Amino acid sequence: MTRATQLAARRMPRSDASTALIEASGSPAKATSFTFGAPEPVLSRREFMESFECWRNGRWYTPPIDLAGLSRTRFASPHHASAIQLRVNLLKAHFIPHPLLNAQTFEGLVLDLVTLGNAYPARVDNIRNRPMRLDRPLAKYVRRGVEPGEFFQLNADRGRGALGEWEFEKDSVLQLMAPDLNQDIYGVPEYIGAIQATLLNESATIFRRRYYENGSHAGFILYSTDSQIDQNDVDGLRTALRNSKGPGNFRNVFLHAPGGKKDGIQVIPISEVAAKDEFLGIKNTSRDDILAAWRTPPQLLGIVPANAGGFGDVGKAADVFYDQEIVPLQGRFTAINEWLGIDVVRFREYQRKSPGPTPAEKD
Repeated sequence: MTRATQLAARRMPRSDASTALIEASGSPAKATSFTFGAPEPVLSRREFMESFECWRNGRWYTPPIDLAGLSRTRFASPHHASAIQLRVNLLKAHFIPHPLLNAQTFEGLVLDLVTLGNAYPARVDNIRNRPMRLDRPLAKYVRRGVEPGEFFQLNADRGRGALGEWEFEKDSVLQLMAPDLNQDIYGVPEYIGAIQATLLNESATIFRRRYYENGSHAGFILYSTDSQIDQNDVDGLRTALRNSKGPGNFRNVFLHAPGGKKDGIQVIPISEVAAKDEFLGIKNTSRDDILAAWRTPPQLLGIVPANAGGFGDVGKAADVFYDQEIVPLQGRFTAINEWLGIDVVRFREYQRKSPGPTPAEKD
């Protein structure tokens, strides 16, 4: 900036001086490009999972995965929650209650095993040291002791210490667990590979909800080149647009510009169509990943087909799902019978929904 320009700027009002400085320092526009937003790695640290260990504090082992976090993911996605509840409902529907194990306790054990990968039926003995009933301590708070046969419960009503720990009678708790490749102390649920898809599905829903609550679905650029619109009109239009945003405000804006040009005011959408397509794509892709991890037919979860042909015979899908998924899950709970020496866990025979032989009968 020259000395003459600086002296001229000092003699002008502040607003005019700012304009003069901008014009004096202006240069021909050039095409530029830049990037913003550093890439965020998602799976670059997944190898740490293989290095996790069940740390012990001298009395019990800690789980390799945060059980509180796993329990929060249950309702993160409707597809994830429905796949869990489907397994719980099918097992409960075919379970035969026993004097030592009622249906409600069994349902809780199934929920623990399917969601957290661990379930702990606890035997309560009478004064003659014979089984009186089986309880369900919440798997979220149960810890396996360092010594064989020892189990502890945290946050127990009758517990002691800062953690409210309670030690069960030795050999009075049986651990049912989904096997893991890296350790054999705690079970790991089988949907671990779909947690990222589950959280992505939840994030997309939360983003879309905030998108509408904030009124951002009406986001656009209002481009005005009409000389008939003065500053007062611009201020009034700005106020009207500001009032049209926010929770519950879905309003139209009227603008009257006598003598204005056809393209004097243009509305340029920013991301409405792109955001809608992106939202649907994320929801559908993450849903498919969740169903693949759970190996659950979509028609059993109440998903509406996008094509006219549908998903096929729901009866056949239910039969295959029961044979391939529910029967093996029932087998895990029969370990209770071997532990007690009593047939406590029994199931009703499954009534097939479609005609024809079972896959086992075909073989």
